Amino acid sequence: MDTIHLTPERRAQLEEYAQRHGQDPASALDEALGAYLDWERQDSEEAVEGIRKGHADVAAGRLRPASEFLSEIRRKHDLPR
Repeated sequence: MDTIHLTPERRAQLEEYAQRHGQDPASALDEALGAYLDWERQDSEEAVEGIRKGHADVAAGRLRPASEFLSEIRRKHDLPR
């Protein structure tokens, strides 16, 4: 893929970003996109792991009623009922 079409606004943002970082627009885009994709992958992996842990807790019976949890949060943060 050699051509990527950008809106004029996005192109201006990219050019400004590239200039601030002393890069040509293609290098700046590659770097910014790589950083975003790495972050997105890590975020997704962390979400999946959180779901796995939650499922394991439920399966093992490590849970409590929501009303108990909410009461605790209200007390802890002095929130009205």
